[in-house]
Amino acid sequence: MQPGVTDLSKHGIHPQQAVHWNLSPADLVERTIAKGEGQLTNKGALAILTGERTGRSPKDKFIVKDSTTAESVAWGTVNRPIEPAQFDALRDLAIAHLNERELFVVDAKAGASVDYSISLRLVTTKPAHALFARQLFRRLPREELQAAKPEWIILGAPDCKAEAAKYGINSEAFVLADFARKTIVIGGTAYAGEIKKSIFTVMNFALPAQGVFPMHCSANVGPHGDVALFFGLSGTGKTTLSADPGRRLIGDDEHGWSDKGVFNFEGGCYAKCIRLSEKNEPQIYKALRFGCVVENVEVDPETRITNFDSSRYTENTRAAYPLDFIDNAIDSGRADAHPTAVVFLTCDAFGVLPPISLLTPQQAMYHFLSGYTAKVAGTEAGVTEPQATFSTGFGEPFLPRDPMEYANMLAAKIEQHGSQCYLINTGWQGGGFGVGARIDLPSTRAMVSAALVGALRGVNTETDPVFGLRMPKRVAGVDEKLLLPWQTWSDRSAYDKAAQHLAGLFKENFKKFATATDEVKAAGPR
Repeated sequence: MQPGVTDLSKHGIHPQQAVHWNLSPADLVERTIAKGEGQLTNKGALAILTGERTGRSPKDKFIVKDSTTAESVAWGTVNRPIEPAQFDALRDLAIAHLNERELFVVDAKAGASVDYSISLRLVTTKPAHALFARQLFRRLPREELQAAKPEWIILGAPDCKAEAAKYGINSEAFVLADFARKTIVIGGTAYAGEIKKSIFTVMNFALPAQGVFPMHCSANVGPHGDVALFFGLSGTGKTTLSADPGRRLIGDDEHGWSDKGVFNFEGGCYAKCIRLSEKNEPQIYKALRFGCVVENVEVDPETRITNFDSSRYTENTRAAYPLDFIDNAIDSGRADAHPTAVVFLTCDAFGVLPPISLLTPQQAMYHFLSGYTAKVAGTEAGVTEPQATFSTGFGEPFLPRDPMEYANMLAAKIEQHGSQCYLINTGWQGGGFGVGARIDLPSTRAMVSAALVGALRGVNTETDPVFGLRMPKRVAGVDEKLLLPWQTWSDRSAYDKAAQHLAGLFKENFKKFATATDEVKAAGPR
């Protein structure tokens, strides 16, 4: 009997075909290839395509509105309600689909903390999705698989498409969460990231009630035990900058901050790999080997060499691999210490934010609530000039509760533990996208290094006249001209105009946080 074999009827599933429980990565790779659903790259990674949907489907994500969630979820365009009866109908549709197909089951958990983890089970029709879950969630010891009793169940039916009008949803895809019955249902989309982010949403709902601050950030530990957090939206450098050979990686995306320290929710990394290079990101590049799943990356049909510069299928190319593929990762996924540095990363395509600034606690709350970065021309259809993007907590799509609840938890944590917050711009200087140049990675790394070792505390600073940010006048290894952004522009009046434009976008976005204190509101642009 295979490890963990149990009866799926407890989940309402009565399969008519084979069920495979907790298979090894090698077995799941073989079955994916045998089904014609993937191929090996020249480095041994499993390359798959996710079809029409190459990213999350936020308009197709719903949370059941009932007595558990009615008063505790911040309902709106991000957290869309669905009635229990609608959920039941779509769950039954997915289960009928699962019953007729070969199934793959993965038992795992989320949360490296003994006190704040949840057990989970994925039932899916795709072996590649089972491999994805096995590598990204925290793996159970073999002896625990024998008697796994999941708290949460994820039903993955990527080829099950719904009639939108019949079920009262927006499209053929549906990503549903029932917090009371602890069930996730995913249908009509083969993008594996929905599996990971659904559980992240669960953690963001559950942990605040237990006094734990859930965070969309990467985290690492220095040689002296100092912990650093990196918040940032896609493309800002969160994964790249946290994968530092001189520091040990806790995790690259999802963490909790408890009274005991920082812990990873996951057992793996889900790295964006568009324009990935061995030179700039050697640890990530090395991790894309056998056991890794790469999504929507172009692969040469003859040589099987991956073209990371290609956006043939999407800009959102991804790689999923276990943490132990990173040489200096912390196996336990925990650091029993509190962060000394909290870094907010932004890619400012308008070219006006300073490359590094020190934040007061009120500014930290302001920029956490804002969650700013910018899309640049060419990354998405129809984007011809920089576009500001604001995402609360640098992860708004995954925050079920009121944003102020998370911001207040951040403020309490940094005050209690004396953490210094920084805003680091990995975007443009000397002009916006298409005019200026992107800040070079070695300079950014030098600024990050200075921040993490505490070299910027107490240094001489100059205050930005528009954004009120304190900018260090000197950072070791960085050209001083770069530190004050207007110095890199040939036309100061053009800089001032761009700065006022971006400041206006910040102010307009922040109007939605009416309950923020006057001190926090005043911490934004002037």
